Amino acid sequence: MSEEVRTEHRFEAEVNQVLRLVIHSLYSNPEIFLRELVSNASDALDKLRFRAITEPDLLGDDTLRIRLIPDREAGTLTIEDNGIGMSRDELIEHLGTIAQSGSRAFAEQLAAAKDASGDIDLIGQFGVGFYSAWLVADHVDVLSRAAGSDEAWVWSSDAQETFSIAPAERASRGTSVVLHLREDQKEFLGEYKLRELVRRYSDYVGHPIELQVVRTEKDDDESEPREVTTFEKVNEASALWRRSPEDITDEQYAEFYKHLGHDWEDPMARTHFRIEGSTLFHGLLFVPGRPPFDLFDRDRKHGVRLYVKRVFIMEDCSELLPEWLRFVRGVIDSDDLSLNVSRELLQDSRLTKTIRKQVIKKVLDMLEDMAANRPDDFAAFTDKYGVVLKEGVHAEPKMKERIAKLLRFGTSTGDELTSLAAYIERMPEGQTDIIYALGPNRAMLDASPHLEQVRAKGWEVLYLTDPIDQWVVDALQTFDEKTLVNAMSTELNLGDDDAADDASDDDAKDEAPKLGGLTTRVQELLDEHISEVRVSKRLAGSPACLVVPKGGLAAHIERALRAQHAGLPPQKRILELNPEHPIVKNLERLAETDATGDTVNPWIHMLYDHALITEGSPLQDPARFAKSLGDLLETATTQAVGEA
Repeated sequence: MSEEVRTEHRFEAEVNQVLRLVIHSLYSNPEIFLRELVSNASDALDKLRFRAITEPDLLGDDTLRIRLIPDREAGTLTIEDNGIGMSRDELIEHLGTIAQSGSRAFAEQLAAAKDASGDIDLIGQFGVGFYSAWLVADHVDVLSRAAGSDEAWVWSSDAQETFSIAPAERASRGTSVVLHLREDQKEFLGEYKLRELVRRYSDYVGHPIELQVVRTEKDDDESEPREVTTFEKVNEASALWRRSPEDITDEQYAEFYKHLGHDWEDPMARTHFRIEGSTLFHGLLFVPGRPPFDLFDRDRKHGVRLYVKRVFIMEDCSELLPEWLRFVRGVIDSDDLSLNVSRELLQDSRLTKTIRKQVIKKVLDMLEDMAANRPDDFAAFTDKYGVVLKEGVHAEPKMKERIAKLLRFGTSTGDELTSLAAYIERMPEGQTDIIYALGPNRAMLDASPHLEQVRAKGWEVLYLTDPIDQWVVDALQTFDEKTLVNAMSTELNLGDDDAADDASDDDAKDEAPKLGGLTTRVQELLDEHISEVRVSKRLAGSPACLVVPKGGLAAHIERALRAQHAGLPPQKRILELNPEHPIVKNLERLAETDATGDTVNPWIHMLYDHALITEGSPLQDPARFAKSLGDLLETATTQAVGEA
């Protein structure tokens, strides 16, 4: 090795932090290092086989395989493959950096979890499985030669501040990861231990895993036995998804998922199927036990692993899995797609659309089964992935009714979530619509004046507190022939005895005299902020509220959109007044006697500000409100002193 071309490099700051956290025993079970490194080797073999579709000379005559080579004398364990290999630049990129926008977030969450519990399993979730090597090693060498290249390089590090890259010798393509095991981890050099770990974690890797062993042999013409070093296959190496479900145990499914998803926890649910007809394909899909940290990162890759006749094609095939099911992990293996399939062909393929439709159907079947037979598990699913599933109502209009049956919402009658079907079953006589209210949280909706008369009638209200809920109800509109109606909108109808609030202009004119000239005064004063003033039928104990016009957005949704798009014009809402409330009655009398408005106008502004505060909206003129409140306090305290 020539020192002149050996170079030293510093790890990225995030990688350095990850390494420190790994070394300090964040994992209670260090043996997962073997699963992670074997999975990486398997991926390297899959990538080579895919490239060989168009470059067949890359394969040569070698059988694709993974080898485990323990060396007790040297204290090393080598995980070796004859896959795609890495160039010098690829070694630096893949092992010296974390090629994810979430690398810093990973390091921060890893540290936070360590502080919280001291025992976590996060590595697989963040795509940094290679670094699990330092769970058992104090020094790691990675010797690699890229397929099609004559150059080999060795990457070395002891997980301190730096790593080195130097030229090396390797007879053929592939990668060898050499772990210099710590003294307390030498058990991983034992044959029985390695066999047991492969069977537990990697039995269904689709390539043979061979373990180097020493055997004693003696030929008939030899007087003394001799030791022979050989390789023995230690995994089944069959495509689990092509086997019959009756032949597979729950434990085998769980371990396959962990290999596939580089995860430590068992999956929450699974579906294993074979589709025959116009197309033939196999599928094995899982719902992870916990969501990845970047579940809501729109730039993240998602999709299933695609095989064609057991040949790996691509890692994240999003064409077969919609965005609203991005939490699903799994494998699809088609017998009908072409081996040289490209993303362009996938996007335009009728066959792809057929497979995608079946994948969606199978996932929904799986979720419906969980909802019907494992309600506690489905409640956990809703907590973790319910918001993502809601996206499907808008994104997949043809399946919105089926998706809607799986959605769960909060309710005004208790803390437990409810389905739309269960809500309809509880509807009392006289209620014709599904009533819902949109708000940032449950506490705000519990205190909302919009629901006063609805509650008085004993009607249950769905609490929609996820930001996406506005688009869910807009896309759904009806469920089981019941219309979804916003309790905070003009469309609320409180029954046969009350006219709908979206009354005609003539009806509004008839109601106006109930408040004399107050409605006119309010409209003129607040014309910049409101579209209309109405007499309210929804209020019982509050003087006023702001109502969303037909087709409008909830106040908290509008604020969120305006925060992202500063140029978005404000939405004028309708101010409803309660004619039976003492404040409104007093303002009505003031409006009749105060021709200049010097007395009544500040109170009208304060009433409007009160409505804004009640719904959680920011005040448009906090200084004016503070002055009016100060005047009110001065008047009230002066009166109290006079009466004392």
